[in-house]
Amino acid sequence: MIDALKPRTAPARSLLAALLLSGLMTPAALAQGVLKIGMTASDIPLTTGQADNGGEGMRFTGFTVYDGLINWDLSSATKPSGLVPGLAESWAVDPADHTKWTFKLRPGVTFHDGSPFTADAVVWNLDKLLKSDAPQFDPRQAAQGRSRIPAVASYRVVDPLTVEIVTKAPDATLPYQIAWFMISSPAQWEKLGRSWDAFAKTPSGTGPWQMTLFAPRERAEMVPFKGYWDKARVPKLDKLVLVPLPEANARVAALRSGQVDWIEAPPPDAVASLKAAGFGIVTNAYPHNWTWHLSRVEGSPWNDIRVRKAANLAIDREGMKEMLNGLMIPAQGFMPPGSAWFGKPTFKPTYDPEAAKKLMAEAGYGPNKPLVTKVLIAPSGSGQMQPLPMNELIQQNLADIGIKVEFEVAEWNTLTNIWRSGAKSDMSKKATAINYSYFIQDPFTGFIRHLQCNLTTPAGTNWGYYCDPEMDKLFDGVRNAFDPAEQAKVLQKIHEKYVDEALFLMVAHDTNPRAMSPKVKGFVQAQNWFQDFSPITMAK
Repeated sequence: MIDALKPRTAPARSLLAALLLSGLMTPAALAQGVLKIGMTASDIPLTTGQADNGGEGMRFTGFTVYDGLINWDLSSATKPSGLVPGLAESWAVDPADHTKWTFKLRPGVTFHDGSPFTADAVVWNLDKLLKSDAPQFDPRQAAQGRSRIPAVASYRVVDPLTVEIVTKAPDATLPYQIAWFMISSPAQWEKLGRSWDAFAKTPSGTGPWQMTLFAPRERAEMVPFKGYWDKARVPKLDKLVLVPLPEANARVAALRSGQVDWIEAPPPDAVASLKAAGFGIVTNAYPHNWTWHLSRVEGSPWNDIRVRKAANLAIDREGMKEMLNGLMIPAQGFMPPGSAWFGKPTFKPTYDPEAAKKLMAEAGYGPNKPLVTKVLIAPSGSGQMQPLPMNELIQQNLADIGIKVEFEVAEWNTLTNIWRSGAKSDMSKKATAINYSYFIQDPFTGFIRHLQCNLTTPAGTNWGYYCDPEMDKLFDGVRNAFDPAEQAKVLQKIHEKYVDEALFLMVAHDTNPRAMSPKVKGFVQAQNWFQDFSPITMAK
């Protein structure tokens, strides 16, 4: 059993008391036009551009204060999000040289501090992530952003509104990579004494929201940037307030008391009572995979495909769905059912404990010789859903087939650092798997970064050190498929290999639940990890 599964009413009350003291509880008259959100993160995500705390960090302090050269279209709840122009009005690959990309920048854009956005700012920001001897190089941002743009080999200013980026090899996934790259103000950094610590307190981007208060572990506040270049996305609210509330019970209590208006990832057992009290529960299909990423280093039990398949056949996903009050989609593969990239895998990870026991016996394990192993998990975090009860159910299911699991529990940002360090790192404490939720809405972050041979630390996030030349050839096929239809065919083959070889413990896809006050109006929950807060208003 996981100790952290025990009810924690006292810490919840303590957090509420802290919120009262911090002044977040305000009279309703003062809250008109103010939206207060309870995040799952335990701290305010990094505010300098490349947010930490995973996708939740980018959701709240990335795509609010900042823009990318390429943004995501977050305007629809009924179709998957696609890429749209951001600070770049257009981009194109050289038809004669598929390593050269030209980005035409949007004219007339200014940062929150009033300085102009230019091609020089783009190069300056790439240097802050990729050029370790640059004055503005920031190790914290590099840790978050460098692995997101591994294709980039070089870059240069062509003219004040044109940038050229050269990739290490032809790579059709570059636009998806660039969508993770946020642009900070060079002028603000200079003005603040070339200090990223100072910049974090008064950040400056080009995004629709301008941060006015940064209080670590307490809250952050933002107001609309009236000079935002996309007038249709100038926020309608007076203020957006972010509150770190990592414990699910504390988030619910804060919502009920009116101290926040919106919470991420409400606990399933609170959904019915929240609905009965008039709160809304908003869900949508979500490009998200809740998995165990398996170590493939020498000596890992997961090197045996029989063990990998047995574990996938041992999970009672329908039971987990019932436990989560329906707030998950049982995994049939790495991609969700209906994905254009699903293909036709032959292995299906259904609940079949007898078949799982047979595979375990073939692998040399049984009731008198159980497989004993350690798995890294977090108690909360971006995309982690309800990790403690979910992992406890998996622990019980695996014990039934002869796999005894010990959990090593780490705070979410710590777990992220362990994930980036790789399975061979001392930080991983000889664990053979890590429970990590994945953003799967583009080919690079959905597939390639997890398993390409040369994307182990520090080059990337292949935590388990998996390496298969056949898979690398398929990844190369994706990079060289500049036609979307051809690319989709290769991605289907990749997904079939993911599933047929049981390369992950594939458990669930999130429905991305949020609970919110009936006063919250105008929110469109996109099928995306990121969301647009600009259309939202607060009713009286």
